[in-house]
Amino acid sequence: MEEDDVTIREQNFHSQVREYIICFLLFAVLYIVSYCIITRYKRKSDDHEDEDAVVNRISLYLCTFTLAVSGGAVLLLPFSIISNEILLSFPKNYYIQWLNGSLIHGLWNLVSLFSNLCLFVLMPFAYFFLESEGFAGSKKGIKARILETFVMLFLLALLILGIVWVASALIDNDAASMESLYDLWEFYLPYLYSCISLMGGLLLLMCTPVGLSRMFTVMGQLLVKPTILEDLDEQIYCIHLQEEALQRRLNGSSTYAYTRGSFAHTLSKELDNVRNQRNKLERRKKASGWEKNLLYPIVMLILLAGTTISVLLVAFNILYLLVDETAMPKGSTDRGIRNTSLSAFGVAQAALEIILMFYLMVSSVVGFYSLRVFEVLTPRKDDTTMTTIIGCCVSILVLSSALPVMSRTLGITRFDLLGDFGRFNWLGNFYIVLSYNLLFAVVTTLCLVRKFTSAVREELLKALGLDKLQLSNSPTDPESGKLSANGHQKTL
Repeated sequence: MEEDDVTIREQNFHSQVREYIICFLLFAVLYIVSYCIITRYKRKSDDHEDEDAVVNRISLYLCTFTLAVSGGAVLLLPFSIISNEILLSFPKNYYIQWLNGSLIHGLWNLVSLFSNLCLFVLMPFAYFFLESEGFAGSKKGIKARILETFVMLFLLALLILGIVWVASALIDNDAASMESLYDLWEFYLPYLYSCISLMGGLLLLMCTPVGLSRMFTVMGQLLVKPTILEDLDEQIYCIHLQEEALQRRLNGSSTYAYTRGSFAHTLSKELDNVRNQRNKLERRKKASGWEKNLLYPIVMLILLAGTTISVLLVAFNILYLLVDETAMPKGSTDRGIRNTSLSAFGVAQAALEIILMFYLMVSSVVGFYSLRVFEVLTPRKDDTTMTTIIGCCVSILVLSSALPVMSRTLGITRFDLLGDFGRFNWLGNFYIVLSYNLLFAVVTTLCLVRKFTSAVREELLKALGLDKLQLSNSPTDPESGKLSANGHQKTL
């Protein structure tokens, strides 16, 4: 009997060690990828080892950690779905026994813990540490900046806890709720993270429909469009003439001191725009026939199919919500994940769900940076400040943490939420879930209709003579890449 107990304890010990090693390896890969991404966009600084360089390096490591946690949150549902299907297909295979329910639940709990840590501790610390200079009258240095940062974090924590305490007291004023107001770990943090998840879900609801319609424009800029009734040689020749004319004007303005300044800067921007247009036209001319006539339509059809399937799944989920209570998103505490397949068509449907999740995440990021409110956070290669990087990491963390909840709420997948992701208070509210699905379907449909009818509306405005009322300050049209009538044509 004692030998059996020792054997069980050894098995549990080895299982725990194995899970820790797997989690560490997965996070190490995500951390390396995140570090490469951030260093690609981070503004290059001097090689001098001064105080600001140390602060920037610490903030860089914290941002890398946050971005790695965001990647882990994005991969939670796909990894869980794949693991469930693999275990159902090969239940007796010895080499995949490490892929068990304990590992999956551990990953969900770790991502939830690290998300809270990054959102409420690490990212505020990185921002305050970057902006701190030390208290007035104190000796300058790293210690003074750390002291000021901790004081600011303490004041911020008091402010947030006070706001949550007042909001909770106003919403729930019964005796049990009033007693729970003094429970920090079991009440404050779950309630606060539930509010953050709801804000992330609303942010996804705002960004994803815009990103789904914006994806067509983005892919159109990356790929080469088919050449239909266009003379590229003539367009390149006209662009070349405009470039020469702008170059002569810029050279002439540089000889007079009074013309330097804003006028020369405007000419330089116009010259850069013209050169970009010339490069695009030359790329279209050099592109092969299959790239222009085959690749572009296929990619557009794939995007259209992905968006249509997403809207249809949400529409079916709305019907399920009206007739079946089991369609409501819920959490699961079951340690076994291979009880049954959650996809009606098996591996094919599971693969489709995973593709749609990644597609929605990419679309939400594209939509986020397409909104005018968040345009200032758009990263630029080798020219992004650490403050902007911190803002980008926080935004991506909020979006990625809400992605599993949104995927389950919209019915993209039937996989139940695990860990703390299934304990959000608002997930049990039928009206919130139904309104979320309705808003997503309606807003996405309206964005797509507006996107595909924009050319028809422009032609109608031209026919009615109302196009002249739409004045534009930019010399080029960013959507079509064509020259406007009020821009470079006047330079010839």
